[in-house]
Amino acid sequence: MGAGALALTVALSGCSESTDGNPVGSAPSGTEPDFPTSRPTRTTTATPVPPPPSATPRSPGAEALAPQNGYVYIETKSGLTRCQISADAVGCEAEFENSPTIDGFPANGVNVAANGAVTWVSGNLGDIPTVPLDYRTYTALGWTIEAAEDGTRFTNDGSGHGMFVRIEGVQTY
Repeated sequence: MGAGALALTVALSGCSESTDGNPVGSAPSGTEPDFPTSRPTRTTTATPVPPPPSATPRSPGAEALAPQNGYVYIETKSGLTRCQISADAVGCEAEFENSPTIDGFPANGVNVAANGAVTWVSGNLGDIPTVPLDYRTYTALGWTIEAAEDGTRFTNDGSGHGMFVRIEGVQTY
């Protein structure tokens, strides 16, 4: 028993309440999937970026939404959908019904490019400074936005491609 007590004493003598060195963290398991997201870049000029020359609003009486750093951020009147609009694409985030599964998670984001290419994603737009829409027509960065009670239609003014977004589903064209 003397040898066992000695071994226990030697083993415990190395224990202390502090440890020398620098802590190194690791990502906890069970967190959201890590998807690369594009972030708005800051421009060094004070001049706003104009829409592409081929972009002519489909609705001349529409309210123009001013971009911030090359993007316009909107939220539907219901508050259930938020979108990021650039000259190249529109990406919307919502708890869509019947969305495809991405890496084991239901997609909560859809992106349509000006050329009509569609991509579904799982992710989060983050804390974006949204402009709440009313049920009417808007323009932003070469896109016409028609907000209605049954959904929101985004149409690229140059190509005619776009999507109709609502919680029940997304239709692209």
